[in-house]
Amino acid sequence: MNNNSLITSSDDDSEPVATIFGIPFDSTHSYKPGCRFGPDAIRDSFNNIEIFHPELGIDLENVNIEDLGNTRHTVVASEMIDMVKKITTELVAKQRQLFILGGEHSITYGTYTSFPKETGYVVFDAHYDLRDEFADIKLSHASYLRRIVEERGAENILHVGARAFVKEELEFLTENKIKTITYKQICEGKGSSLLKDHISTFDTVYSSFDLDVLDPAYAPGVGNPESDGITSRELFDMIHTFQETKVTGVDIVELNPYHDNGATASLAAKIISTLIAINLSQNN
Repeated sequence: MNNNSLITSSDDDSEPVATIFGIPFDSTHSYKPGCRFGPDAIRDSFNNIEIFHPELGIDLENVNIEDLGNTRHTVVASEMIDMVKKITTELVAKQRQLFILGGEHSITYGTYTSFPKETGYVVFDAHYDLRDEFADIKLSHASYLRRIVEERGAENILHVGARAFVKEELEFLTENKIKTITYKQICEGKGSSLLKDHISTFDTVYSSFDLDVLDPAYAPGVGNPESDGITSRELFDMIHTFQETKVTGVDIVELNPYHDNGATASLAAKIISTLIAINLSQNN
């Protein structure tokens, strides 16, 4: 792993409460490349935001967050997936809450499939990423979820917030009975209750956050911005429904610092901080 500017935590003598590593990969990106620089931008923001959560009674200033740095950079998708599966499998065995910083969304094919099969999967994304292939390749940010469904089936998957997709993806979604919370349902204020009902059926959950699920007004720094999205408030309301479920794995993808004004990186950092605090509050 390469160590650049790591997340700093003040209590280095105690057992880590969470482990973080970055995957600087964006080689299948077709629109706005630059997500490979996302992991370090998220760390920089995390080191500069307040991480006290009074509503949960948790202060992350007093805990040890282990940051392993970034994986080796490669431009070959299959090589990246193999490397990421190996690393993630080793870290899952430690049974510590794991955060993976992207990078583009294709990384999730390597990370989520390294978790136990019974782990629920909740993805927040403007896109379905269910194309059979994109730009003539099957291992792509626009087709990673289809690869997961092919490998593991669709019964543990919930897709939240899609608003931009092609006909082929909708057909695959329907055919495989993939569960969704639609953008319209979130706008109607039903997102949190629907999410809470769904995740209550799982002991553990892996959650993937593609930051383009948010309206570009809140998250301009992404690889594929899609106008008319959910608000940051709606997203965090949904994140807080994880309070009764064990979130064992999280990835945050598609942050592109070249198009960011700092708002997107700050959101990503707050997602990490909030989910660590929620996890710790469950143990108290």
